[in-house]
Amino acid sequence: MKYLHTMVRVSNVDDSLRFYCEGLGLVESHRIENEKGRFTLIFLHAPGDESAKVELTFNWDPEDYTGGRNFGHLAYRVDDIYALCQHLMDMGYTIHRPPRDGHMAFVKSPDGISVELLQEGNLDPQEPWASMANTGTW
Repeated sequence: MKYLHTMVRVSNVDDSLRFYCEGLGLVESHRIENEKGRFTLIFLHAPGDESAKVELTFNWDPEDYTGGRNFGHLAYRVDDIYALCQHLMDMGYTIHRPPRDGHMAFVKSPDGISVELLQEGNLDPQEPWASMANTGTW
C-alpha cells in the first residue's frame, strides 16, 4: 500500500492557491480540468517531496460545504483492490463505491472519513463487483 493524496474541496481557486502555494510554499505538480464533470483538480506537493500530495478540488457549480464536506478523502494505491475490498467486507465494513471498473473503490472509516482505494495497474472488471451498486455516500 502506498499513500497517494488527501483531497480538499475549495470554493475559490485563486484564494486557495494563494494560501497553499504562496503561504505554505507548496508547489503545483499538475492540474486536471474536467468539463464534463464540471470540476478542476489541482495537485500540490511540498518542494522536494512529490510522493504525498494535496488535491484541491474545485467544483464549478457553487456548493455549500457543511459537515466536513470540504474534506474529501484519503487515497491509497493498493496491490489487489478486489482482495482488499473483500477483506474489508469480511470485517464488516461497507464498500460504498465498489470497484466495478477494477480500478477505484471507496470505503469509510468508523468516524465517517472516506478512503479511496486505487488499483496499482489495471484489473479486469470482475463479479460480484462489476454489478454491485453504490451504497450511501462516500
